[in-house]
Amino acid sequence: MPRIIDADLTDSIELGDLVEALETGDFDPRDEDNFASWGPMLKKLSNNRTFLADLIIEELKDRCQSEMNGYNSQVIILYGKSDRFILRANFWPALTDSVIKHSGTGPFLYGQAHDHNFSFLTVGHLGPGYWSDYYEIDYERITGYAGEQVDLKFVEKACLAPGKVMLYRRHKDVHRQLPAEAMSVSLNILEAPRAGDYLDQYSFDIEAGCIQSIINPLSVDPLLALTAHFGGEKGKELLDHFATRHPSSRVRMCAIDAQASAAADIDARIALFDEAARSSDAYVAQTAASRGKSLEAGSSWFDQKR
Repeated sequence: MPRIIDADLTDSIELGDLVEALETGDFDPRDEDNFASWGPMLKKLSNNRTFLADLIIEELKDRCQSEMNGYNSQVIILYGKSDRFILRANFWPALTDSVIKHSGTGPFLYGQAHDHNFSFLTVGHLGPGYWSDYYEIDYERITGYAGEQVDLKFVEKACLAPGKVMLYRRHKDVHRQLPAEAMSVSLNILEAPRAGDYLDQYSFDIEAGCIQSIINPLSVDPLLALTAHFGGEKGKELLDHFATRHPSSRVRMCAIDAQASAAADIDARIALFDEAARSSDAYVAQTAASRGKSLEAGSSWFDQKR
């Protein structure tokens, strides 16, 4: 369950006040108590009932020239110039809203249990707020491959009600998010991503008690694939290096996938995955074994159809 922050305050501040306080203060997103201590400041911003609408109106008048909505269609970036934090507003439509009727619930992760690979403070700002089934996990005991059994400890079902402030702790708090009863908005202070932090975000199958998939993309993945197909001998050497020596298990697996995609035939791909399945790294071994089994099954079906 995310950490609930006591922030029973009525005074308000402007967005610029929060930005200045975070930029000049002792904000440390890697220290849970320090992060939690900023909850009252976020609540003060939420107490300002006009700042968000004013920003949106000005953005529309300016024909969306800023980077406020460059994150995705659900998010407005309120401030993104710091290397320690990001401020954003999230929109949570109800099932009756047109965006859900036309685009479905997928973009909002409704019904998809997931953790986060960053910590963030959140406050219910507008509307009744979304609901969640909350669970906790022991991240240190997780390898990360699809189908891995995970001890998901149910905590409670709760709503991010107006004015409620919570700290979601990275790789600890899992929630299966449920739609708000009416359009709602939350405000966030996020831990800014750091280069070199290859931290995976998981979706979970609650009923099966296992990892369903990794849902955060890696920007290096398509680059490795291009290198495999067009990099020549230098590219092959680099892929070998990534596949065997990169500190991230997932990046090593991406390199192996890239090598397999450029293999001469299906037998060569299967052989490559079989070799990787003998890795001492549990994530690589399990994922490669699954890839190899899928290819073998497909190969058997294809042979039967000949």
